[in-house]
Amino acid sequence: MQSIELSRNIGIHAANRIRHNSAMSRIICIANQKGGVGKTTTAVNLSVGLARAGERVLLIDLDPQCNATSGVGASPAEVHPLLIQTPLRDSVLETGWDNLRLLPGSRSFVDVDRLERGEPSDAEVLKRHLHAGIANFDFILIDCPPSLGQLTQTALTASTEVLMPIQCEFYAMEGLTQMIHVIRDVMHRQDGRLTFGGILLTMYDPRLELTREVDTEVREFFGDIVFDTVIPRDVAVSEAPSHGLSVLDYAPRSRGSRAYIELCMEVLERD
Repeated sequence: MQSIELSRNIGIHAANRIRHNSAMSRIICIANQKGGVGKTTTAVNLSVGLARAGERVLLIDLDPQCNATSGVGASPAEVHPLLIQTPLRDSVLETGWDNLRLLPGSRSFVDVDRLERGEPSDAEVLKRHLHAGIANFDFILIDCPPSLGQLTQTALTASTEVLMPIQCEFYAMEGLTQMIHVIRDVMHRQDGRLTFGGILLTMYDPRLELTREVDTEVREFFGDIVFDTVIPRDVAVSEAPSHGLSVLDYAPRSRGSRAYIELCMEVLERD
């Protein structure tokens, strides 16, 4: 019942809120150079939650593993849509959720190599595609590969904010520091267009002393940048992708579902 009530609260909040600038879409790059931190899981569940709140959402899969694509029940594209000279809208797919659309990823080695080489023309294609189709969406979420390579940097350059999930583990701060340097470099090049959307603690287990230590250290150092919401360790969150569902649909009463609904509310409030 708590998850159902939270879903209702998201809808009420979205209906009542006033955008600071209704003409502006929020382009959120979800990135971390480490794998297994809940990046794609967050991209999928946040996208579904925002769509449920009545927001028009586009999920872009830039990770060659294409887990965000399969996570919403779709199949990878033969050629990545960002590498073909057609309008973005021609490659966008409908999903099983109202208001949520997908730009699928591609597992093609040729595509991956070309995207990772970061040819200037390819970097501009992403920005041009986004700007051309931006009026159709309130939120564009970009799921990046687990690296600090050119593809992630290109996504950061095209975004308005970055959301970084980090796992509550020993090396969390070390990886966070490396990522912060890349984000700051992009911020300087973009003259303030990119902002820090927030740091999200994932796989959170309050029973573990290490989890509590990481939580304290990250919050003391970064302050309000860190989301109040934490994503708990929950088997339902891990199982949902194998069914092509978000955890909000697969296990709506689970702790993971409640956490992602609360994250959606925080993201909406930070507008």
